[in-house]
Amino acid sequence: MPGTRTLTYALPLALAVVGTLAATTPAAQAAPTAAHHSRASQCRGQGVDASARIRYHSDVVIKAPLSTVWKLQTDVERWPSWQSPVLTAERLDPGRLGKGSRFRWTTPAPATPNTPATTLEITSTVRQLQRGACVLWSGPAIGQGLRIDEGVHLWTFTEVKGGVRVHTEETWTGAQVEADVPTATAALGAGLEAWLHDLKTTAEHRRR
Repeated sequence: MPGTRTLTYALPLALAVVGTLAATTPAAQAAPTAAHHSRASQCRGQGVDASARIRYHSDVVIKAPLSTVWKLQTDVERWPSWQSPVLTAERLDPGRLGKGSRFRWTTPAPATPNTPATTLEITSTVRQLQRGACVLWSGPAIGQGLRIDEGVHLWTFTEVKGGVRVHTEETWTGAQVEADVPTATAALGAGLEAWLHDLKTTAEHRRR
């Protein structure tokens, strides 16, 4: 099996897959407290994989209307326009994004001493969605020399004074990523932080 150092460059699912993955994961977020597995961290009663060894969560307040943030996050086919690591994104079914919707997207993973440069292909299925409030999707990410069997990614959106609090959680499972949990967690965390940064930057820019 290829070296797990690939994961320091991998982009997360949920799929979850954007940003430069050189950062390390803060300990408090690498091992979430029980509060982050409460009903508040669910979408219509479902959340991330409670048994997964690789997990990360984070929050950001975005100073923009909820409608703007929600549109950016759920208009999947336009992700490449504001997230440069997302190379392509396509819906696999018609209509508004909803429970059961599927989409496929790609992102590069650079070469490492143990693996060639590759492109991850991620096929995500929406497991739950409540408009303007939350979305949960899951699916595998596969590239040459790199595989994540399943990523489960939760997003929640709560209006607060001056904007929207966005909460995200993701878990990974699979033999390759579980072979080096700290490295995989660092990769996952850095990708989610980059996604939140791009979402905040884009939404606040559109507000102005």
